[in-house]
Amino acid sequence: MKLPKTIAIDGPAASGKSTLAEKLAGTLGYLLFDTGVMYRAVTLAALETLHAVDNEMEVTSLAEGVQIDVEPPTKNDGRKYDVLLNGEDVTWQIRLPEVDANVSHVSAYPGVRKAMTAQQRRIGQRDGVVMVGRDIGTVVLPEAELKNLPGCLSGRTRPQAFRRSSHTR
Repeated sequence: MKLPKTIAIDGPAASGKSTLAEKLAGTLGYLLFDTGVMYRAVTLAALETLHAVDNEMEVTSLAEGVQIDVEPPTKNDGRKYDVLLNGEDVTWQIRLPEVDANVSHVSAYPGVRKAMTAQQRRIGQRDGVVMVGRDIGTVVLPEAELKNLPGCLSGRTRPQAFRRSSHTR
């Protein structure tokens, strides 16, 4: 059986998508790519460069100019992947409290989302990627060879699947 080149996992917050993605990536030897780290990297860059995140035009311009990459982990320090911002390893810096406090603001900017979608697509074109986040199978990687079904991680599917299976017996 041929394995898919890319696997896209969508789902709402706290639905288990990251756990599923991590297990799939580990089992298949694929790169785990949680797209949320890109927004954290832009937030870090904005805080370091602009010292604030409240100017949407400036943050968007910054997002359009940075290079963010996600690669397999190179250190055995608990990381699931390396996050590179303009070539610099920022894997742990993107987890700082000041980034936590500002990332939702930055990720809401449409221009930032557009810039990050382009970078996410670039990474998703590699072989052997399990990508997890919002709108991955519909917006970021609609051509992904394997996608989860909408709602399959929400808990709504189980009763529906049970009802369907009971009709086919």
